[in-house]
Amino acid sequence: MITARLLLSLMMPVLLEAAAPPRRPNVVMVIFDDLRPVIGAYGDPLASTPYLDNFARGSHIFTRVYSQQSLCAPSRNSLLTGRRPDTLHLYDFYSYWRTFTGNFTTLPQYFKEHGYYTYSCGKVFHPGLSSNNTDDYPLSWSAPAFRPRTEQFMNSPVCPDKEGILRKNLICPVELQTQPYKTLPDIESVAEALRFVGSRSRHSQEPFLLAMGFHKPHINFRFPRQFLSRFHLSQFYNYTEDSLKPPDMPAVAWNPYTDVRARDDFKHSNISFPYGPISPLQAAQIRQGYYASVSYVDDLFGKLIGGLDLDETVVVVLGDHGWSLGEHAEWAKYSNFEVALRVPLIIRTPQFPLAQAKYYHGITELLDVFPTLVDMAGLPKLPKCQSSQELTCGEGKSLYYQLMGLGRSDEHVALSQYPRPGMLPTKHPNSDKPKLRNIKIMGYSLRTDIYRYTMWVRFHAQNFSRDWHDVYGEELYDHRLDSGEELNLVPLPQFDDVRQRLRRRLMEMVGS
Repeated sequence: MITARLLLSLMMPVLLEAAAPPRRPNVVMVIFDDLRPVIGAYGDPLASTPYLDNFARGSHIFTRVYSQQSLCAPSRNSLLTGRRPDTLHLYDFYSYWRTFTGNFTTLPQYFKEHGYYTYSCGKVFHPGLSSNNTDDYPLSWSAPAFRPRTEQFMNSPVCPDKEGILRKNLICPVELQTQPYKTLPDIESVAEALRFVGSRSRHSQEPFLLAMGFHKPHINFRFPRQFLSRFHLSQFYNYTEDSLKPPDMPAVAWNPYTDVRARDDFKHSNISFPYGPISPLQAAQIRQGYYASVSYVDDLFGKLIGGLDLDETVVVVLGDHGWSLGEHAEWAKYSNFEVALRVPLIIRTPQFPLAQAKYYHGITELLDVFPTLVDMAGLPKLPKCQSSQELTCGEGKSLYYQLMGLGRSDEHVALSQYPRPGMLPTKHPNSDKPKLRNIKIMGYSLRTDIYRYTMWVRFHAQNFSRDWHDVYGEELYDHRLDSGEELNLVPLPQFDDVRQRLRRRLMEMVGS
């Protein structure tokens, strides 16, 4: 007897061919740095994101999407190669996968090899060693990637304090005329993206893939001052009730937000290391600055979308990972918690137009973006990886079937990971951002429809192996009752069967 699932698998090639776009669309991929779903379309009542909200009204919105690691370079290289950090052996900023692990094909490279002109504006690949100091040009891009000239000042003292002294502040609302070249990196990148789109539409029949990478809301929170006035500080005092580390959180799970502490407006605040807490006033100010940064790049996103022909363009919008805003009394990313891993993913396509937003609530990974865009563009299907030696393949699943109204989404899980140099938070080595040579523990986190299960185990950086018998911490959270992941259920014996089942599943997914 032929089951419905088998029948669907047999018919899928025919369905894909029938649904293929009549001509290859242009593709625009928009990546926001450190963006959790603080967007009106995701139900955040404090957000001021009118342009993203308007875009979302005609889009496919995925509500439970997870990064593979809550750190820029590993997350982006995973997204753009379609492979997990364990496959790339990249957990920090200091190695280039093509020379360190394998000459794996990237998403833009795949499009380039199939007739697309590919171009990068802003922060797409993480700059530096992890993308060969070239943003992977010329393999991924048809022309050198555009990096805004003001990017060089991102960590410079450009934030004037009350006395007019320039500081390296965390919270940095500015007047543009006081900034280097009287502008900011994301403003430059959007202007270049619009120039590129205009130049292609005038004289080229060749389809293009444009990747537009916003630097914000990544710290520091530097944005035109007027965006701060959209938010009253009083809105952010009761954002979360957390002021202390939850008692049953393993110490290895904690990130001490070292980059926040290092900023000039925080480093003299006597914040106790490693657990703090930050004062209520400073906590509210950080949240206000984060939301204002999101509002700033939403405004620029509106300018970008205004220059696109949405009748001929597939647009995908996403964040590379999340950011903690005081949940568990933590800040920044660098963890395996929901707030550090969950990101927005919004897809708009002329092939499947919508009069109003359509929401998808199944578990999704950023790994899924590569095969999805390949299918949406009508390119040869990206093979599923069968071994780590294959150069052109992906480890994610295509969401194209869901966009077509086919396929189930409720059976999937998301797998993420984060490294630590030891059991306890440390400044040296930096337990938020350990270098490969210092990694001694790897935390693997499995997100199912109901649970998040995280296991911290011994990791051997010399050969990228792990010892499942050497466990430094376990966490289990039930999202039906505890969406904030406050109560670790591992100590409770009535949840032992669930813990053991999820532990076996995680170990099977990761391997030896």
